[in-house]
Amino acid sequence: MGISSSGIGSGLDVDGIIAKLMQAEAAPLANFDKKASVLQSRMAALGKVSAAVGVFQGALTALNSPSTFSALSSTSSNKDILTGSAGAGAVAGKYKINVSQLASAQSLSTAGKASMSSTIGSGAKTVLTFQFGSIGGGDFGVAGSALAPSIATGGISNGSLSINGTAIPTSATTRSAAQLAEAINAKSETTGVTAKAGPATSSASLFAGYGDVSVASGASYGLTVGGVQIVSHTDDTTPLGAAGIDAALASGNVSSALAAANITVSGTAAAGTLQFTAADGSNLTVTEAVSGAVTGGTKGVGNANTGSSVTTTAGVTLSSSDGTQILVGGTNPAAAGLTAGSAGSYLGGASFVQDGAQASGTVTLEAGDQSLQGIRDAINKANIGVTATIVSDGGDNPYHLVLTSNKTGAKSSMKIGVDGDGGQPPNPDIAALLGHDPGGAQGLTQTSAAQDTLLNMNGIDIRSSSTTVTEAVQGVTLDVSAVGSSTLNVSRDTAAVSTAVNGFVKAYNDLNKTISSLTGYNAETKTAGVLQGDASVRSIQSMLRRQLGAAVEGLGGKLTTLGQVGITFQKDGNLAVDSGKLNKAVTENFAEIGGLFAAMGNATDGMVKFEKSGAATKPGTYGVNITTLASQGTLTSAAALSGSTTIAAGTTWRITLNQTDPVTASKTQDIALTAGTYTNAQLASMLRAAVNGNTSFAGAGDTIETKVDDNGFLSISSSKYGSTSNIALATVSGTDPATLFGSATPVVGKDVEGTIGGVAATGNGQKLSAAAGSPAEGIDLSITGGVIGERGTVSFSKGFAFELTNLAAGFTGKGSLLTSKTDGLNISLKSVNTARDQFNSRLEGIEKRYRAQFTALDSALMSMQSTSAYLTQQLAALNANAG
Repeated sequence: MGISSSGIGSGLDVDGIIAKLMQAEAAPLANFDKKASVLQSRMAALGKVSAAVGVFQGALTALNSPSTFSALSSTSSNKDILTGSAGAGAVAGKYKINVSQLASAQSLSTAGKASMSSTIGSGAKTVLTFQFGSIGGGDFGVAGSALAPSIATGGISNGSLSINGTAIPTSATTRSAAQLAEAINAKSETTGVTAKAGPATSSASLFAGYGDVSVASGASYGLTVGGVQIVSHTDDTTPLGAAGIDAALASGNVSSALAAANITVSGTAAAGTLQFTAADGSNLTVTEAVSGAVTGGTKGVGNANTGSSVTTTAGVTLSSSDGTQILVGGTNPAAAGLTAGSAGSYLGGASFVQDGAQASGTVTLEAGDQSLQGIRDAINKANIGVTATIVSDGGDNPYHLVLTSNKTGAKSSMKIGVDGDGGQPPNPDIAALLGHDPGGAQGLTQTSAAQDTLLNMNGIDIRSSSTTVTEAVQGVTLDVSAVGSSTLNVSRDTAAVSTAVNGFVKAYNDLNKTISSLTGYNAETKTAGVLQGDASVRSIQSMLRRQLGAAVEGLGGKLTTLGQVGITFQKDGNLAVDSGKLNKAVTENFAEIGGLFAAMGNATDGMVKFEKSGAATKPGTYGVNITTLASQGTLTSAAALSGSTTIAAGTTWRITLNQTDPVTASKTQDIALTAGTYTNAQLASMLRAAVNGNTSFAGAGDTIETKVDDNGFLSISSSKYGSTSNIALATVSGTDPATLFGSATPVVGKDVEGTIGGVAATGNGQKLSAAAGSPAEGIDLSITGGVIGERGTVSFSKGFAFELTNLAAGFTGKGSLLTSKTDGLNISLKSVNTARDQFNSRLEGIEKRYRAQFTALDSALMSMQSTSAYLTQQLAALNANAG
C-alpha cells in the first residue's frame, strides 16, 4: 500500500526539511525587494517634483498673460441701473452716467383673424421681403380732428379724456387745441405721450367773394383777426375794397401785431385767397364788427352786412415717446377730437432708410403656407432675423401674427414688401395683411418701437443699439438695465497683479522646498533625501534660480529684474516679496510691469498691431517698412451715379465673391434685388443688405461693403483683404449691373508687403509675418492702414513668466527631464521585477528537485524500516524455536 504524504511512511519530516532548505535558497529575494523599494521611492519622489513643477506652471499662467497687466476693475454706484466691465484698451477714470432710454426691438402685429389654420385669400405664391433700417421724419402717434365749434365756447368737461389710463384734467376753459395740448403735456411723464396742437387756419373761401365795403353816414365797419384790428372804415364817401385790406395787412403796425399774436397771413383779399393761421393751435376768430348800414365785405358786393364772426379750431396730434400704441379713453374723447380705443402709426413725413449693414431676407409663401400658422412657420424657418408668433386677444377675431425683430436698436425697424413670384401678382389678402412701409401704407400695428439705448456720460450724449454699450468708453462694456443715474469708477486692477505675483512666489517656494527635502540631508534626523545626489533634479533648481536672477531683454524701460519689484532670494533659496516695493512698482510703472513677466509686443504706429510671437522669436526692437498696403477686391462704377436709380422688378444678379482656385461652386450665388427707385445712399444700402443676406455667402464668412464716394461713384467690395479677395457681377434678369457700373472691371485685392527687422516678411491679407530664420521669426503684425514706407518699430520682450513657462515645459511632459528620469527608473524596476520572477521560477525548480530527492529518501527509509521489522520478526521466531 502506497504512502500519500511525505514522511508519513518513514517518519522523516520532509516538508520541514524542504521549507528550511527553500528559505535558505530564497534569501536573495530580499535584495530584489530592496532594490524595487528604492526604485519605487525614487519614482514617487520624482512624481512629487513633477507635481510641484505643474503647480508652479499653473501659477505662471496669470503672469504670462498680458491681460493680467492691462486689467482694470469697474464699480457702479447703482447696479440696478448699470454695471461695467473693463477690458483691453480701457483707461482709469470716473464717469457720471444718466440713462434716459433702453434699447428695444420692434414688434408688429397683424389685424385679428378668426382662425390660425384657415387659408388667407387666393393662395397665390407670394414672396415677403424684409428690410431693416431706421424711421425718420415723422412721429408715431395719433392725429386728432379739429375741435367742434361748440368746444370753442363751452370747453371740454372734466373726465372727457384719458390717455393710457391717466385722466387728463380739462374744464370749461379748455376751449382750444393749444389749451388741450397743454393739459395733455402736463401728464406726459405718467402717460408717456406728448401732444402738439395743429394750426388753426381760416377757410380758404372766406374772402373768395369779398366785396367793396360801403358804409352809410355814421355807420362803421371793422375787421379783426384773433383780436388784432386789421381795418376800421367809417368813410361814407369812399368804399373799402379788397386792396385796402391787403394794404392794411402790409402795414407795419398790423403786421407786427399779427406776428405778436402768432398769426400768419397767406394769399390776398384781392385774389379772394386770403387766409389767416394761428400756428400755436389757438382758436382763430375772424370778426366783422358792423354798426349802422353797411354793405359788402364777406357778404359780397352790395349785400347788406350786419356783421359776422367765424371761429376756426385746430386739433391735437398725440406722440408716443416709446413708439407703442396709445390708449384713448374717457367719457367723451370725441370732444377732444379723438376716438376711443388703442391706436398709433407713423404720421405724415415719416420715411424708412434701409441699414445696409443688416442683411435683408426673403420668405416664399406657397399656397399651403398662407394661414397664420403657415406664415409663422415659414418666417421662423427662413431665419432672417425675425421671430413670428401667434397671440390671442380673446375677441371675435382673436388671432394676431406678431413679428419681432431679433435685434434691438433704432436701425432694426422693419419694412415688409409683398410681391408675387416670377412677376405674377401676390395674394392680395396677404399683401393687405403683411405689407408694411413706415413711410407709406402701414398694414401692421406697431406694438413696440425699435429704439436705441440713450445715455449721457460726463456731458456727452451716447447712443447704442443694444443695452450692452461698448462704444461709450474705449475698452469698457456697460450692461444697462434701467433708466436712471449711476457713477462708474474704472481703476487699475493692481490687486490682480499682486495676487498673481504672490501666487507665483508661493508656488516656486513650494517647488524649491520639495526639491531640497528630496535631494538634501537632514542633519537633525541624520537621514538623506530619497533623491540625494540626483544631479538631474538638482539641475532643475539651478536652472530656475539662474533664470530668476537674470535680466529681461528687449524691454527698454526701467524694470528689468525681479529685485526691482521687491522679489528677492533668501538664504534658504526661497523667494520673498517686499509688498511695499511691489505695490510701488505696480503703481508707478504699471505700463512696464507686464513686460517684466509676460511675453509682450508693442508697435509704435497706431495702425500696426502686434498680434503674436513664437517660441523662436528673439527679444528686441525691429523696424517695420511697408511697401504695399493690403486691399480689397473691388468693382467701382465707370461713371458717377445720377442720384436716382431704378431697379426693375424681377432683377437678379449673379455675384461671385472671393472665388478660389480651383473654383468653389458656392462662391457664386444668384442674388435677387428689391425693385424700386433709390437715392445713391439707399442703393448702396440695398445692395449690401441683399448680398449679405445670402445664407451661402454668410455661412462661408463672405460679405461685401458698398459706398458712394463724394463724386457719386458707386463701389462694391469684398470685406476680405488680400489676393483671395475678389468680386464679379453678371446679369440674370432685370436691371443689368452695367446700368450702374458701365464698362468697369473688377480689381483683385492685394496682400500687404513689407519687411520686419529689415528682412522681407510674408503677407496674407492685412497680416504680415516675420521671415523664418530671422530674429523676429514668429511675429505677426496686422497692418490696418496708413501709408507706404517706414512705419516705426515693433518691440518684443520675453518676461520671467514666459521664460520660466518654457523652461518648466522641459521638466515635465513627453521627452522631458523628469519624464526621462522616471522612464529610466521604470525600466530598472521592470528589470528587477523580471529578475525576481526568473529567480522565483528557479526556486520552483529547486523545490521540485528537493521534494523528489527527499521523497525518494523517504521511500528508501520506509523500505529499510519494513525489511528491518521483517528480519527482527524472523530472528525472534528462530530464537523461539531454538529454545
